[in-house]
Amino acid sequence: MSNGTLITVAPTGAESAKADVPALPVTLDELVATAKECEAVGASVVHVHIRDENAQPSLDPARLRDTVAALRASTDLIVQLSSGGSVHDPESARLAVLDAAPDMASCTMGTVNFGEDVFLNRWEFIVDLHTRMQERGIVPEYEIFDLGHLWSLSRLLDKYGLPAGGHVHVDFVMGVPGGMPGTAAALVACQQALRELPEGTTFSATGIGRATLPVLLTSLGAGGHLRVGMEDTVTYAKGQPVESNAQLVARAAAFARLAQRPPLTSGEARNLLGIRVS
Repeated sequence: MSNGTLITVAPTGAESAKADVPALPVTLDELVATAKECEAVGASVVHVHIRDENAQPSLDPARLRDTVAALRASTDLIVQLSSGGSVHDPESARLAVLDAAPDMASCTMGTVNFGEDVFLNRWEFIVDLHTRMQERGIVPEYEIFDLGHLWSLSRLLDKYGLPAGGHVHVDFVMGVPGGMPGTAAALVACQQALRELPEGTTFSATGIGRATLPVLLTSLGAGGHLRVGMEDTVTYAKGQPVESNAQLVARAAAFARLAQRPPLTSGEARNLLGIRVS
């Protein structure tokens, strides 16, 4: 069990509309301000989706480069770009995310029903993403939406080797309609399955919507780490909208301290994840 807690904030995502969630950070200035606030209360990683001038999900290469540069200039956070984008983005655009040279990028380990849509991740695409990150020294976070995705990850590592940095870190995304449920039992099952992966593999857990708190508490108790943010939930409590991403990070950090596993600094998080210091 880790003595500290890695807290990742996912501030925006690709699903919620700014018109429906006014507090959602969609401009570069809003994203940087959010990142600084979240760093101050305990986040060490920022998982980034970007929006265009109309607040629509985007994988525009110039915007991605500008976003990485702005976050590095204003914070010490580990910058993790989403290679998932939205469920409608083509593979070529998702691979091009790596051209922005983030510290980390997500690598989803299989296809999953995503509400009424399908989040497609073909095996050949996963391999391409994994090996390109190896070549560029970008550390992956392997996103697991269902238990079978862990077996795919084991196959990937056996055939193509360890990721950049040598450390395997996964994120269990729980509670997406079509994926695994956001329950303690499901998280425990995933944790047990980690035995098939290299020794020292670490995990974070993300609870979507009403699964946020059950997943957060179970992950802490199981020695795991946390991802929170308005990508994953826009409700702080029943009938109470989230005011800011920092509000969610502060709550996660408070629970981590109660568990005697205080939030990791960005430097400690880099050491844990095998991210090189430039």
